[in-house]
Amino acid sequence: MEHEILIVDDEPDIRFLLEGILEDEGYSTQSAAQSDEAIALFRDYRPSLVILDIWLQNSKLDGIELLKLFKEEEPNVPILMISGHGTIETAVSSLHEGAYDFIEKPFQSDRLLVIVQRALEAARLKQENAELRLRAGAQMTLMGNSGLMAALRQQISRVAPTNSRVLVSGPAGAGKEVAARMIHAQSKRSDEPFVVLNCATLAPDHFEEELFGVEGKEGQPTRRGVLERAHRGTLLLDEVADMPLETQGKIVRALQIRTFERLGGTHSVKADVRVIATTSRDLQEEIEARRFREDLYYRLAVVPLKVPSLAERPEDIPALARYFLESCAESSGLPKRELSVDALASLQTYEWPGNIRELRNLMERMLIMAPSGSANHTDPIRADMLPEMVRKGAPSMTRLNAEADVMSLPLREARDKFETQYLQVQLMRFGGNISRTANFVCMERSALHRKLKQLGVTQEERNNGAQSASAER
Repeated sequence: MEHEILIVDDEPDIRFLLEGILEDEGYSTQSAAQSDEAIALFRDYRPSLVILDIWLQNSKLDGIELLKLFKEEEPNVPILMISGHGTIETAVSSLHEGAYDFIEKPFQSDRLLVIVQRALEAARLKQENAELRLRAGAQMTLMGNSGLMAALRQQISRVAPTNSRVLVSGPAGAGKEVAARMIHAQSKRSDEPFVVLNCATLAPDHFEEELFGVEGKEGQPTRRGVLERAHRGTLLLDEVADMPLETQGKIVRALQIRTFERLGGTHSVKADVRVIATTSRDLQEEIEARRFREDLYYRLAVVPLKVPSLAERPEDIPALARYFLESCAESSGLPKRELSVDALASLQTYEWPGNIRELRNLMERMLIMAPSGSANHTDPIRADMLPEMVRKGAPSMTRLNAEADVMSLPLREARDKFETQYLQVQLMRFGGNISRTANFVCMERSALHRKLKQLGVTQEERNNGAQSASAER
C-alpha cells in the first residue's frame, strides 16, 4: 500500500525539496508550515511517517511539543526530526520523547531515504508483531478435507486478492472469523492492520464512538475509531446483524463516500478500508423484519461466502479432533492422547450445536479429565469416556459392555447385530465412502455391497455415515 508522509517545516524551500525527493520514490506527501495545520493534517490523513522540524517560526507549538502530541495520539507512527540549528541536547531531547531519529540540515537525500525506509519497516514489523501476539493460539486456517471446505478455501483464494467486500455467513463457532483472517492474510493488505469490531458485545450507545472515534477538544487527544485504525487494512464487522439501525445508516454513507467525521468533529476523514462482515443470522429475514438495512446488505454482500456447520462435514471431525488434542497437549504440557475408533464414531454422529468451538473445548476437557491409564502408559480416549450427550446417538456397538443385549442373543443373531453395528461404525469413520470402508475391512467392494444389503443397511446410511444411527435414535 502507498505510504503517506507528513512534512512539517516553516521553510517553503525545505518542504518543496522533501516533497520532490519523497514523491520521486513513490511516497504520497502532505505539507504544513505551522502546528495548527500540522495537527489537522495529522488527524485527517493518519500518515505513515512524519518529518518534523524542531524550530517552527510563527507557530503555537514547536517541534518538540508537536512530537509529544503526535506520540500521545499515535504512538506507532514514526517521527523523524530535522533541524538546521540542532544541538546534541535537542537531538537527545527529541529521541527521549519518542522520535525515531534526528537529522541535521542540510541533509543528503540518499541518507534521508534510507532512514525513512528503515522507520517505515520498523513500524511495519511492530504492527506485525502486535498482530501475531493478538492472534497467538488462534486457529488461522480452515481445516478439513471435505468437499465443502475445499470449495470454501478455493473461494477465499479467489476473492482475497481483490478489494471486494465479503459477507461471511454460517452458524456460531463454525470458523467465520478464521475465514475472514484468511481473506486478509491472502490479500494485498496483509501487511496492514486487521481490526475486529464485535457488534454482538458492544453496547448500542457506544457503536458510533467505536466506529468513527471522538474528536479531541480542549487539550484532549483525538480517539480513533476502528475505521481509522483499519486504514489501509481490513475491518471485520463481526456479527453485523447486531449493529443498531441508526448506525447502519451512517456506515452505509461512510462506505459509499469513503470518508466520515469523528464524533464532535467537523473535518472529513478518509478511510481506505476493506470491510468483511460476518453473521450467524439470515440477513434476508432480518431485512424483512426491518431490523437490517437492505442497502447495507448489498454493500456488504458483494461476495457472499458460507462456512458450513460441523454437522454438514462429519468426515472432517477425526482430523479436527486429533489436531485439537495435540495442540492442547503441547500448550498445557500434558501427555498426548489418541482417540479410539468408537470414540471417533460417537464424535461423528453428534450434531455439534457449538460447531468447531464446542469440539475444541470438548477435546481440551477430555485431555484433562478422561482416565489416562497407568503412569507409564496413556490409554486412548474411548467412547464410554465421552459425555452422554455426545455418545448417545452413535451405533450401539460404541456402547457395548459385558451386559449388552447382544450377549443374550443366539449366535447367528448376535453375529448379524455385531456385523451391522461394526459396518455402521466403519462407514461412519470413512464418511460413507464404500471403497475406503471395503479396503479397511479387507473385503471386495462388491462383497461389501452384498453384505450391507443382506444386513439391511440402507442407501442413506451408505451415503452419509454420520446419519447411520438415525434408525436407532
